[in-house]
Amino acid sequence: MLQSSLPRTSSNLDGSPIDFATYGKWVSQPDQISFQLTKDLQARLDQATAAIETALEVPDVIYGVTTGFGGMANKQIGCEQVANLQSNLLSFLAAGTGPEIDARHTIGAMLLRANVLLQAKSGARPVLIRRLVEFLKSGFVPVVREYGSIGASGDLIPLATIARAVTGISRKVEVRIDDEVVDASTALAKLGLEPLQLNAKEGLALVNGTSFSSAIAANATIAAEQAFAMTMVVESMLMRASQVNIEPFDEFVHRCKPHPGQIWTASTLRDLLRHTSNRSSNGRVQDPYSLRCFPQYCGSLIEGVARINSVVHTEMNSVSDNPLIDISTGRFHQSGNFLGQYIGIAMDDLRRCVGLMAKHLDVQIANLVAPEFNGGLNASLVGNDGLNFNMGLKGLQICGNSIVPMLTYLGNPIVEHFPTYAEQFNQNVNGLSWGAANAAWKSVTMYQHYLAISSLFAIQSIDLRAKQELGHFDGRALLGDVANDYYQAVYELLESRPGEQTPFLFDDEDRWLEKDIDVLTADIQTCGRLLSAAEPVADSLEEFITSSK
Repeated sequence: MLQSSLPRTSSNLDGSPIDFATYGKWVSQPDQISFQLTKDLQARLDQATAAIETALEVPDVIYGVTTGFGGMANKQIGCEQVANLQSNLLSFLAAGTGPEIDARHTIGAMLLRANVLLQAKSGARPVLIRRLVEFLKSGFVPVVREYGSIGASGDLIPLATIARAVTGISRKVEVRIDDEVVDASTALAKLGLEPLQLNAKEGLALVNGTSFSSAIAANATIAAEQAFAMTMVVESMLMRASQVNIEPFDEFVHRCKPHPGQIWTASTLRDLLRHTSNRSSNGRVQDPYSLRCFPQYCGSLIEGVARINSVVHTEMNSVSDNPLIDISTGRFHQSGNFLGQYIGIAMDDLRRCVGLMAKHLDVQIANLVAPEFNGGLNASLVGNDGLNFNMGLKGLQICGNSIVPMLTYLGNPIVEHFPTYAEQFNQNVNGLSWGAANAAWKSVTMYQHYLAISSLFAIQSIDLRAKQELGHFDGRALLGDVANDYYQAVYELLESRPGEQTPFLFDDEDRWLEKDIDVLTADIQTCGRLLSAAEPVADSLEEFITSSK
């Protein structure tokens, strides 16, 4: 997993900002979460709940505490009904639908929610936070559905699913324990816990905010950063196979147009292509734009990801429920931090960046399979042209072509085009962060498949170019250290060996490309050997993102 950004002030879950590295570690290994309340933190949490109790003694008119919710905020709630109000909040929000979302998103949401509640601005008792942590550390994951949030008053329905599970107030929830799905009562019994009645404000503290959208956004951003690091290596291999002229990557050129992402991209390409034996033997006066302009093209995408990283990091560590409690004054602040606009726009931008990166790879592949442009390689990168019926990677390109339009389609924005007027027009503008983030996760996941396909094109084209230039099919002779490691990782994952006698694919029947794509995609999605091979680029990208904050 790519490391990231700002250092944590603590390795303990204590309300301090969580960086992406720690977030990624705890999402993948929630049993490793460290949580222990200090006396100071306990005191601050107690102050927040005491402020609520004091307000009820007056009693003050406090939104969501002594009033109804949203468009029904004009309804007055007596002090004797404040607990019932919070319990009912979880009941009427039991309305999600669609397929179950990835457990990593739910784990991330529980983690982020526990951490922001620890900032003592929401009025949640420590026992609620301990419940969230206990579920996390035990691997108990509430079943959350894909449809149910507009990112306006936060992720109400998805977060309410978590709240029902950890409190056990209602049986209207399912909890996944490994491969078993049980109701909340059974889950609590397995943990030796009893149902927990909510106090005033605590339902809002659990459900009102952007923690779920932020968790999905964080997962998508981390995966995109990893994929882009690997993409840089694959792009360099495709460029070498295209006999790229590296003059356009010269440092002087990019000092003349000093966009930070452009400078980083050009520098990375110079490093990746430094050890190639061929510079400009393709006979072209100038390379096509897909080669010559890659730093200018990709640099803007890299800068985009850096901006997205910063936005998501801020949002996932922010307190976003309503009202907020200032424990220094006891004042309740009615506000709108729950609006998911920042995440919504960031995820619209992330999908656009992913689609544009795929678009570039698609052009590179199209050039390499066409004899008119590929500098003497076989059409469709056929390995053995001695058999007239061999068609090479034609089917693989068609498969890739089916993905790229979907990625560019998913790059269309959601936030500004699809308003809703929910809940008696109270939620009359919406962040739509949930839909944008889920679409971003789908986009990144789809791109991982396309990156696997591109990796196969990279090694086949390098093998064929080696034969043309060196008289043998061992593509390692044309690659620098990082690309060489990536090349060998592909071969080893696919249980094959590079060699001088044949390229990766010689006769079409030699390999089951569908299976090869699956193997490489699984490795990419689990941060396996391909990411390890690209680690120098991943580290460099991390440094760029950090310096951009």
